[in-house]
Amino acid sequence: MSDLHDFSPQASPLLQDDRWRETHLGRLLGHAMRRFDERVLHLMAGNEGVPLALANLAARDQISAAHVHITRHLALEGSRLTDLARAAGMSKQAMGDLVDQCAAWGLVQREADPLDARARRVVFTPVGLAWLQAFQDAVAQAEAEFREAVGKDVATVVALGLEAYAH
Repeated sequence: MSDLHDFSPQASPLLQDDRWRETHLGRLLGHAMRRFDERVLHLMAGNEGVPLALANLAARDQISAAHVHITRHLALEGSRLTDLARAAGMSKQAMGDLVDQCAAWGLVQREADPLDARARRVVFTPVGLAWLQAFQDAVAQAEAEFREAVGKDVATVVALGLEAYAH
């Protein structure tokens, strides 16, 4: 049995060519998601429906893809912080920090949960709903640009494949 300390990449033909690390599906999906989210935020920065202060934050890269998690996952009727964090794949503490920041910007607020007096829900404010509309518009534009870049048939196959894989 060999000792892991004696292992060298040269000893394994599999590891002599590590280009696979740059081109595997997970890495490509990550790059594609970052590019898509950056484009969405760029489009939102130029959207007239976005309140000026938020558009300025987006234009100066102060709003990141992490903030998109709230936009993407917060239910219209509001969500408990734990549910929001789980949906976004984040820790409760990290989501709490994000919610605090978005609350300071006027996108969301915390209010009593009508179903549980001990719990609080995060809900969109009117400014947050305007932000959500701008998000919807930007996503539609970014998706159209994706279809234009790769072709309608490829875009359809990618969307169907990702939907099947994600669920």
